[in-house]
Amino acid sequence: MTDIRTNQPADQPDAGVSRPVHDTRRFLRILLAVIAPLPMIAQGIYYLLLPAGAGGDAPFLDQVAAMQQNPELSAALRFPNAVFCWLLGPAILAVWAVARRRAPRLALAGGLWAGLGTLAGFTLMGGVDTPQVLTVMAGLDPQAVLPGYEAAQQDPLMVVAATMFITGIVFGLGLLGAALWRSRAVAAVFGIALMVGGITHPFLPNSMAAGVGLLIAAFGFAGATVALMRMTNDDFDLPPVGPDAEPA
Repeated sequence: MTDIRTNQPADQPDAGVSRPVHDTRRFLRILLAVIAPLPMIAQGIYYLLLPAGAGGDAPFLDQVAAMQQNPELSAALRFPNAVFCWLLGPAILAVWAVARRRAPRLALAGGLWAGLGTLAGFTLMGGVDTPQVLTVMAGLDPQAVLPGYEAAQQDPLMVVAATMFITGIVFGLGLLGAALWRSRAVAAVFGIALMVGGITHPFLPNSMAAGVGLLIAAFGFAGATVALMRMTNDDFDLPPVGPDAEPA
């Protein structure tokens, strides 16, 4: 059927009518700026408050015994851990969005390595309801849970996921920190903090030191916050591809 007023099909929009285009760049830019430091702050708090002896390097039974000393705290710490799992991907995207113009190859390598590594870890390694936490929360017998935990730890898929996660945090975030430093979008100290926090965190001797390392990484992520808030919406657009693109 044709609309006699416009000579256009009645079920099609009027080609002569101009429709407003809503620019979402400002919303997305500010959202990423707010998110950027939050996951590392949350995980830093998690490690700082984690009961002594409950760190991931301790044997399963020792972790459970440490958590049983303060079961309410151990259960509550799932929430900052969830913030870390939920928001680390967008935080990585925020750093990439800042560093990609002046260090595109370095930013892309770091963003892919960190992003894919953390995605593998969060989707394949069990999330925040770990066997240790569930054992404490449900009052299970740790000895009965131990064989299932050990079987999961020896599963090749779990081994690959853990390797991708650790290398994503260590090398992926290290490359992103180097890209942020090289981009000169913010002071070099932000890029250095992201490099140092990501690289040293898994190798620090206890949960308290690991928490401090993560807070240093959070400071590095805050560099993306500063840069994104300074940007215009046009700066936030994807860079050109081809001969006119800025060199790496």
